Amino acid sequence: IKFDEGDPRDPQNFSYARKWAITLTCCVFAGITASSASSYSISYESMMQDLHCTQLQATVGLSLYVIGFGIVPLISSSFSEECGRRPLYIVSSALFMLAEVMNALAPNIQVVIVSRTLQGVFGSTGASLVGGSIADIWQPHERGVPMSLFAFSSIFSFGLGSVFGGLIATSPHLGWRWVQWVHVMISGAYVLDVILVMSETRSSIVLARIAKDTRKMTGDPRYRSSTEIDKPSMTSLIKTSCTRPLYFLLTEPVVQSFSLWSGFTWGVVYCLLESATTEFQSVYNFTVSETGLVFLSIIGLAANTYQETLYRKYFPTKGQEARLYMACVAAIVLPVSMFIYAWTSSPNIPWIVPLIALTAFMSGVFVIFQVSFLYLADCYGPYTSSAQAGQSLARNIMALVFPLFTQQMFAGMTYKWGLTLWALLSVVMAPTPWVFLFLGSKIRSHSKASRKILEAEQQQSDGDQTVVSSPTEERNMKV
Repeated sequence: IKFDEGDPRDPQNFSYARKWAITLTCCVFAGITASSASSYSISYESMMQDLHCTQLQATVGLSLYVIGFGIVPLISSSFSEECGRRPLYIVSSALFMLAEVMNALAPNIQVVIVSRTLQGVFGSTGASLVGGSIADIWQPHERGVPMSLFAFSSIFSFGLGSVFGGLIATSPHLGWRWVQWVHVMISGAYVLDVILVMSETRSSIVLARIAKDTRKMTGDPRYRSSTEIDKPSMTSLIKTSCTRPLYFLLTEPVVQSFSLWSGFTWGVVYCLLESATTEFQSVYNFTVSETGLVFLSIIGLAANTYQETLYRKYFPTKGQEARLYMACVAAIVLPVSMFIYAWTSSPNIPWIVPLIALTAFMSGVFVIFQVSFLYLADCYGPYTSSAQAGQSLARNIMALVFPLFTQQMFAGMTYKWGLTLWALLSVVMAPTPWVFLFLGSKIRSHSKASRKILEAEQQQSDGDQTVVSSPTEERNMKV
């Protein structure tokens, strides 16, 4: 059983209206999970007063939430190969909402930490499917805008969560619990949305269901989809999904470099989430609600839109490396903006100056966030899932570790010198996209996985064979 050309049941043949409805539904979940991190962090003060806990204990809740996004999808994403993406969206969003209810009703910090861990587990399961869902329904040359929207929903919602979290947490009649209750309301509405709007996008699951219905109607057990022939066991799927990303992370220079660069950047974002509120309050007398505004940035969306223009223009000559032009700009913007932010946070300098620097920094993060998805997808083709999983694991581990020592570092070094240290490390990592822009094809030619992909693509273009990715390697790209 296979799709006929133009078959409307094929997810890649869905109407544009249906594709965009699915894409927006997926991106909303990514936005909800991102805003949950920042809104939780900015409501620390209200929580510590209510639960009589320390800031370190509150930070553990943030860190355990983040680590769920790095580790849990290595196991849980395999279930999408068995039951499809839509059931996982429904189940994970419903359980994510219930974990938020648990958080809102928590009588002590221990229950908060447990609920945050569960939120990370269930939130990561759904949000990690977004990249794969986009790849399911859009052709490679069409994915730039949907992926930009995915990156935008994550980064912008990260800032938006800090805004509404700050407004609610500082209200004398509301506080940190109402931050969670608002999330419960939004998540509840999303559960209804995903039930009504989301369709199954994984073609192998759709074909398996068609084959099952055909067997039932005809009584002929010979009807099978390609994925039902020599189908690996769930144990085999989980083993592959856990080991291959680590193999890529340890052996592939492209994955290693972008994992280190994006992981460091993501860790710094969480450090700033920990420090910016305190710094703007102490230096400029901002309220908690006002400091939430510093994480809003939409400039990166415009930059990624321009990157798509550059990609289409230079792809014939640069190949996959045509994805990296704006990343090279971001590599310069990151350390420069961090230096400005570190050295201008002073009562003698208007608050708008460090705010502009922070906006530039978040815009650079936005660009790196998307490039990490698209460049690895272009380089590793059917092995995208494994490459992205390795990169996601490294990124979220750094986001786990960095906040745990942020306050102690700034207390010992001051904000100026602590941020200067991060800026200097950003300078060290700035050559990453430049090296791959000029030497990427040569570096990839020495990679065993890349050589295998190039050979398969060459055979496909010559008409020798059709390359079909295995169920494991069709898995979604992870955040």
